[in-house]
Amino acid sequence: MTSNPSVTGAPVGVRPAVRAVPAYPFTPIQVPIKLDQNENPYDFPAELKAKAAERMLAQPWNRYPDLHADTLAARIAKYEDWDADGVVVTPGSNVLIKLLTELAGIEQTVLTVDPTFSVYTLEAKMLGARLVQVPLNEDFSMPVDRLKIELQRQRPGVLYITQPHAPTGHVDDLAAVRELLEAAGEWVVVLDEAYYQYSGTDCRDLVRQYPNALSLRTFSKAWGLAGLRAGYALAGADLATQLQKLVPAFNVSILIQSALEVALENPGYVQERVAEAVAERGRVLAALEDHPTCQAMPSRANFFLLRTPDAEVAYRHLIDHGIVTRRQDRLTGLEGCLRVGIGTPAENDALIEAVRALK
Repeated sequence: MTSNPSVTGAPVGVRPAVRAVPAYPFTPIQVPIKLDQNENPYDFPAELKAKAAERMLAQPWNRYPDLHADTLAARIAKYEDWDADGVVVTPGSNVLIKLLTELAGIEQTVLTVDPTFSVYTLEAKMLGARLVQVPLNEDFSMPVDRLKIELQRQRPGVLYITQPHAPTGHVDDLAAVRELLEAAGEWVVVLDEAYYQYSGTDCRDLVRQYPNALSLRTFSKAWGLAGLRAGYALAGADLATQLQKLVPAFNVSILIQSALEVALENPGYVQERVAEAVAERGRVLAALEDHPTCQAMPSRANFFLLRTPDAEVAYRHLIDHGIVTRRQDRLTGLEGCLRVGIGTPAENDALIEAVRALK
């Protein structure tokens, strides 16, 4: 009797590249203090939630939204001082990463550093792109010279540059980023700026100067809207037109659009919360500076790496203290490391106390 492949395993029609890639590596842990996903610890302000709900209820839910989120793209363009024809909106910047890999990676090359944001590598592997990773320098800076060699050696595709870098929180000099843009030639260069508010950096001027470059930005971090799922690309009109071809029609609902419009009309809360996060980041790093066995590593993002003698022991110790972080110790050059988000002052106090108790 022939077994049903849909019961015993993946159907035989599933591509081998998809079979070979593990699912996104995240398992939720229910504890009081959640510092494992680099989230804004504060919810969208209640008064803005009320305005968003009012606007949502005023919309006709029986009608399709804009074909390409054009109204929202125009609002983002105004906020970013950008040409609306160069704004591409999707439900989360991770969707844009998938589409960019489709745009320039399939049957070509995805070039990035190691370690890096796992979605770059997962999408490259699943979509059959040639994945090339160059190890970061010991100080976590980009290996510019080695990346330039690969830009010349490999078939053009997509180059991912993250500023600030994930998962290290390191920021490179703009001169280093520009040097790679100059060397990129026919490559599509993605400047992933998911955490730029926390670092005080901004690559928009570089994107304006290089038509093969674009900036990825998100509402999930500083805006505190991870639950809504929305991200966008800022690009030249020509590159945006090509990318937009891959975006499914009607991909941003009128409900999400209503909430994001309210956020864009009231951005003051973002600056206040970023300022607190930056101050708290400095306070936490300073408080852990003299730890006898652990090293809190410098960061320009809303998270930092904590290098420990034993990541498993440290991770479980923090869980026992009601704090969940993200293990990074299996990544290149990050032996013993946990990635720790910056929470509220009270959450950070609990973190400091728990780490100080770690031997």
